[in-house]
Amino acid sequence: MKSKKSKILSLFLLSFVLLFSGCNYGGDSSSTTSSGEGSEETTTGPRKGGKVTIPIVADPTFNPWHPNAYAESNVINRVIFSGLTQPGKDLLPAPDLAKEWSTSEDGLEWTFILRDDVKWHDGEKFTAEDVAFTFNEVALNKKLGANNSSYFQKLKEVQVVDDYTVKFILASPVAALPAYLSFNTEIIPKHIFEGQDPWELTSFNKQKPVGTGSFKIKSYTSGQTVVLERNDDYYGEKVYLDEVEYKVLADANTHVAQVLSGELSIFALDDLAAIDRIKNAEGVEVVARDTTRFFWIILNQQMEQFQDVKVRQAVLHAIDRQNIIDTVLKGYGTIADTGIAPALKEYYTDDVKRYEYDPEQAKKLLSEAGLKDTNGDGLLEKDGKTFTIDFKIGIQGDIEAVSQMVQQYLKAVGLDVKLNTMEWNAMIQDVVVKRNYEMSLNWWRYPSDPDLSAYMHSANVKGNNIPAYQNAELDKLLDAGAQESDVGKRKEIYVEAQKMMAEQLPYIFLWYPQEAQVRVKKLKGVPDLAFGDALHYINEWYIEE
Repeated sequence: MKSKKSKILSLFLLSFVLLFSGCNYGGDSSSTTSSGEGSEETTTGPRKGGKVTIPIVADPTFNPWHPNAYAESNVINRVIFSGLTQPGKDLLPAPDLAKEWSTSEDGLEWTFILRDDVKWHDGEKFTAEDVAFTFNEVALNKKLGANNSSYFQKLKEVQVVDDYTVKFILASPVAALPAYLSFNTEIIPKHIFEGQDPWELTSFNKQKPVGTGSFKIKSYTSGQTVVLERNDDYYGEKVYLDEVEYKVLADANTHVAQVLSGELSIFALDDLAAIDRIKNAEGVEVVARDTTRFFWIILNQQMEQFQDVKVRQAVLHAIDRQNIIDTVLKGYGTIADTGIAPALKEYYTDDVKRYEYDPEQAKKLLSEAGLKDTNGDGLLEKDGKTFTIDFKIGIQGDIEAVSQMVQQYLKAVGLDVKLNTMEWNAMIQDVVVKRNYEMSLNWWRYPSDPDLSAYMHSANVKGNNIPAYQNAELDKLLDAGAQESDVGKRKEIYVEAQKMMAEQLPYIFLWYPQEAQVRVKKLKGVPDLAFGDALHYINEWYIEE
């Protein structure tokens, strides 16, 4: 096998060429500086001490691979645990537990050189055995259905070369592997989990997790707070803050009230109706951040009634997405056509089929799909029965307000939609874990790479492909894009994939959100990143007195 040393020289254009052409990456993620207001320092510089308080909407699961570990868990697990890589401040994969990596010329083997100065929070040494265990015994164990295991469909195994070297063996090339390793795929300790059911180890998952991150657990009161304290043995740049407190606050209105009263420090604003009130408040600021997210509606395509693409197209024509963006989102978003967000400038295209708000066209498509109002009650029937849809959503941010509007838009074209509002974790269980749903509304946030195989490939219908969409042609495009290292050729593939996504609607694409990041002005050192990515750099945050 041949490999050669290299550095990341630019953004997307060269990154994938270098990462994939038998090259090696290593460096210090802190060398990339942030020039925005969030990273300005005072004349006296950062000081040690203080606490930041962050809201979460439900009790977390302290295990990044657990099927229940979604939004509320991720914002904690990124601080407690570490991955092999992390999003750099330019969003390219940067070193974390791995200090450098290289790939074979055929792209089937990736070698990661690990740091040798890392300790788990309980004092045990971190080694290559922890990495191999995390992937071989958890991520690749199909019986477990680990969260985000969909990223690793092409991974055959992780081999231990020595105490601080691992080798990822792939069935076919995966250009985005370093990006996947930076995204909610943190390493868990072998010495605690070995021989245990990783989902049933309550003492870890729900009480006292052991990670390698910049903060460690201090206390946890279910339904109330999670308090983390500084990890003085952290291997990275030393931590300024004493504590990070997460408060369980399901109501987005409470987030607003508490940041205005000084009880919260930073979060991504979900209740955008309050944005003007926050902007006018003293000591608080709102910063706009681009994201790799898209909001969607899904119709369960394991159910025959939702397999006709005309039904999905009709639903999209029936919804006035621009009105939702203008009213509920206060302009913080743009209409989505596919899953690839405009933030991925190298790959995004708007040259795809578009769905204007057109209720009459929606009615026409529904009629062509065999739905008729035969009794004149204003509701469509199929096979003599009212075509009723159970619409399950979780309570978080603007989801309920948007879903109520969606319900009314669909009623206007004859669809009998029953809104079923659930507590967030209950919704995750029903929709994500059990797939016991007909229709739902939510979002995906993904690594800064256009490979959406995890969410749309037929191989992942038991993973993050929650709508259970299956299309052999799209699979071929996704496979080709995942393996291609040439950026120009890769773009051509993903342009075709976007055209197919827009035509077939595996998801009913709603909007690409722009994050409204709310924070108190005295909180400094936060890089110019979306909130979720900025958490990787929480060791740099500090309180200005």
